[in-house]
Amino acid sequence: MHPDRLASSSRGTWGRMRGLTLIELMVTVAIVAILASIAYPAYRSYVLKSNRTDAIRTLTEDAQILRRCYSQTFTFAGCTPIPPTAPASVLSPNGYYKVSSTITASPATFLLTAKATGPQAEDTTCAKFTLDQTGDQDATDSSGTDQASTCWGTF
Repeated sequence: MHPDRLASSSRGTWGRMRGLTLIELMVTVAIVAILASIAYPAYRSYVLKSNRTDAIRTLTEDAQILRRCYSQTFTFAGCTPIPPTAPASVLSPNGYYKVSSTITASPATFLLTAKATGPQAEDTTCAKFTLDQTGDQDATDSSGTDQASTCWGTF
């Protein structure tokens, strides 16, 4: 093939190719924006739900500590899952909940509470978790309505 003919045929191919027009680009950007506006709230909701395990795990572990102490001393007095030098409430391991405990000697009872804090405070469905010595699991939303089955995952 003649070199001029090869050059002209390749120029012709490139000459017919074109890029995106501004309208096509704006339509693509609009579609991506719509998809993102739908996907982000769903993603955020799943993140908040998954962070609830921080409260559940912390309360369950603290209850085990208290029960272990009770099995040795036959009282919850003097037992504490929260170090005595700590403030009245401490952050859960991942920092999504403030955990506090109320222990009474007579009758021997405890109540562990975890309240959502920081970015987890956006989770208004499960704002507060509680667990007592009988294993009673409770949870309330930000208005105080019972949400135990939703928050603890029991049905």
